[in-house]
Amino acid sequence: MTNQVSRGQEIPLRLELRGITKRFGDLVANDHIDITVEPGEVHALLGENGAGKSTLMNQLYGLLQPDEGEIVVNGEAKVFRSPRDAIAAGIGMVHQHFMLVPVFTVAENIALGAEEIRGGPLGILDRRRNRRDVLETSKKYGLPVDPDALIEDLPVGAQQRVEIVKALTRDVDLLILDEPTAVLTPQETDELLSVMRSLAETGKSIVFITHKLREVKAIADRITVIRRGRTVAPSDHPAATLDRNRTSFSPDTPEDELAALMVGRQVSLEVSKTPAEPGREVLKISGLVVDDDRGIRAVDGVDLSVRAGEVLGIAGVQGNGQTELVEAIVGLRAARSGSLELDGESLAGMGTKKILRSGVGYIPEDRSLDGVVKEFSVAENLVLDMYDRPPFGNAFKLNPKAINESAAERVTQFDIRTSSPASTVSTLSGGNQQKVVVAREMSRPLRLMIASQPTRGVDVGSIEFIHSQIIHERDNGTAVLVVSSELDEVVGLADRIAVMYRGKILAIVSPDMPREEIGLLMAGITGAEAAAEPEPEEETE
Repeated sequence: MTNQVSRGQEIPLRLELRGITKRFGDLVANDHIDITVEPGEVHALLGENGAGKSTLMNQLYGLLQPDEGEIVVNGEAKVFRSPRDAIAAGIGMVHQHFMLVPVFTVAENIALGAEEIRGGPLGILDRRRNRRDVLETSKKYGLPVDPDALIEDLPVGAQQRVEIVKALTRDVDLLILDEPTAVLTPQETDELLSVMRSLAETGKSIVFITHKLREVKAIADRITVIRRGRTVAPSDHPAATLDRNRTSFSPDTPEDELAALMVGRQVSLEVSKTPAEPGREVLKISGLVVDDDRGIRAVDGVDLSVRAGEVLGIAGVQGNGQTELVEAIVGLRAARSGSLELDGESLAGMGTKKILRSGVGYIPEDRSLDGVVKEFSVAENLVLDMYDRPPFGNAFKLNPKAINESAAERVTQFDIRTSSPASTVSTLSGGNQQKVVVAREMSRPLRLMIASQPTRGVDVGSIEFIHSQIIHERDNGTAVLVVSSELDEVVGLADRIAVMYRGKILAIVSPDMPREEIGLLMAGITGAEAAAEPEPEEETE
């Protein structure tokens, strides 16, 4: 397959990464990686968070330079000092966190860095031509975007289309998508996978960075698995890259097999649990209204309850008020109105320390900011919320012996991989840092457990363990509130699911509800089919 590119010739782009190595001090992020991407294929780069996938692609896009190895495009070795060099060679990238200016229009964002000027070097931006370029590219590749819409007014899925159109207007032949479905609803994810397949059919190559096995099986032509900076493959497979056409994998390949490649051991991806036996109402939320840091309404009249011995999951695309809701419950953010009650006692004005000591456990969504003190040891982090209470200490001094003995027990119980409880938390992997938080919060009597994004940034093996601990806490009679942007995680853990959209709870549903229906709720669609969005009209001269 070939496609017309701005470099003046019809040419299919073939990419080879040969022996790519990247070091950051003593850390080898990429260790002699070899990958080939053929024209017109979807090539999945699969691995845990921190495996080295994004580092590898940042070198391909000119954001980093390799310490060893070479990048070869159509048989010619290339050196990319910046993204501009990569784009000139036909390589574009859509980052996990979109690089868009919210107050600019779609056309203005797409023009940034490649502005069309009329009237000579001191001329003005040719807005008409920029708008026309957006419409032409949008129509050509079936990616409907309104060139006049403000980015801040667009849903996340539409913003992602803008990023893809932006890359395609630069005539790239290979498109890198970094964790592209992380903030999408199931419907938006299916739409994106369809777009990827359509682009491949036109001769474009797609490198798809992800850790989501379901999507890889659905869309990838070939898979390269990276573990701890190196490519890995099954012992009976002759090459590091798995090929659908050579039956290395198929849509029927068990996800457990791919997961085992990612982590180096067998893992179970299914949450094992018995039916819940809900008891008393532990947490009651009535008419809760909370503003975000900008003073904009983030939680808008929420009513919820969580009972002892059940997991209530909150599903929704991130940014729909989940963070502010959790912060209000644990006293980190003041509510404008409404009430929060723990076993009938109001939490209003109680303060975070008192709330936690009232029997509330809290796994925050950002462990680095709110979960651990990286300069402290593992042992010290394990008593952050109990350091001034017996047996760990009092208002005047600590009891190092009790702290260290307790830490040794928890390190074993919660499988925290560390050379010693005296090691600083900063030396641990992300998954083990998360285990420290889980161990601390679940090693004391709880009435309510709040887990916000409990497995963000952790490996598949740690996910398995953390899920089992959450269910164990539920089975001990604790009320559990789980907030996650991963729908699979919510469905697997929850006994009931509350779907949150723009600060409101749209519905409380069973985890047995089809994913597609939950996805529609996550997109704010509660009634009949939404009317099709009209395509923007082309501008005439």
